[in-house]
Amino acid sequence: MNKDLTASRIDRQNILNNEMAIEEIQDKSGIVGIEWDGKTYLTKEAVASFFEVDIRTISRYIEQNNNELTENGYVVLRGKQLKSFLATASEYYAKDINVPSKISQLGLFDFKAFLNMAMLLSESEKARALRQLMLDIVIDLINRRTGGGTKYINQRDKDFIGSYLQEENYRREFTDALKQCVAEDRYKYAHFTDMIYVSIFKEKAREYKKILDLKASEKVRDTFYSEILDIIAAYESGLADAIKNEYKNAGHVLSIEETEALFHRFETMALWKPLIHRGRTKMASRDMALRDAFHYQLSEYIQPLDQGEYQKFLGVTGDELERLMAENKDVLKRLKERD
Repeated sequence: MNKDLTASRIDRQNILNNEMAIEEIQDKSGIVGIEWDGKTYLTKEAVASFFEVDIRTISRYIEQNNNELTENGYVVLRGKQLKSFLATASEYYAKDINVPSKISQLGLFDFKAFLNMAMLLSESEKARALRQLMLDIVIDLINRRTGGGTKYINQRDKDFIGSYLQEENYRREFTDALKQCVAEDRYKYAHFTDMIYVSIFKEKAREYKKILDLKASEKVRDTFYSEILDIIAAYESGLADAIKNEYKNAGHVLSIEETEALFHRFETMALWKPLIHRGRTKMASRDMALRDAFHYQLSEYIQPLDQGEYQKFLGVTGDELERLMAENKDVLKRLKERD
């Protein structure tokens, strides 16, 4: 995971939204702060001292990145909240926690905002070391949760099995329509499958396999997220019906060119726009955060994952699902291969 956290807000937010990783980082970093209102807080002075930089450097970063830091827990206390915090902080004076006195407002970093500052701060060697610790912990966490590999992390989603089996049924409808209604061509199944993939996520099968570093024997559909499988199933079902109707109306077997023209009319239907946008966003964002895989063609769709996404693929529900799938793999295989 060769990431420059100082340069990429998406990479920063992907770590900060991963609550499981944040807990481990806090445990292993040994950061000492002031416990108040259920969180650990550090003052600007304490942050500057930890990173061994001038407090004016911290103030400059806050000014330049105020929205991002605020979204991740940086707060400015005033009035009653300030009084409450100072009362709590007075208990820490003996521990050399730096809290200024006689002030009307005070900027504080909770632990996430502190890590956010470490990701931004390029002048500090201690910040660089902390960034590396974060990346190491994230890698270790994902590897532990996925058994050392992320190719099939998509299968830790509770919706995967249903989408997978459903798509197989629609796949048969689509291939049957190609077989019965489209002129014989040894490449037509792969050709129109690639057209579906390009339409949905802008990559042919071989391009997708290269990005995920899949072996020749590994099936791309086994790695698709449930949302992608659902869109593919909708394409296959709709195209199967459209091909059959066109064949019936034309009164002859359709040529490859005629089928391609039908496909292009089908994929430009307005109803696909929101579904495809969602699918591209899910694929590109999840693969960047969870598989460290970058889909160049989908770069404009990449967003940070939210906390729920991490729970879905790395949480205990995924552990249980993975166990059940391993125990019932023979049953799943028979379901998949049923007529």
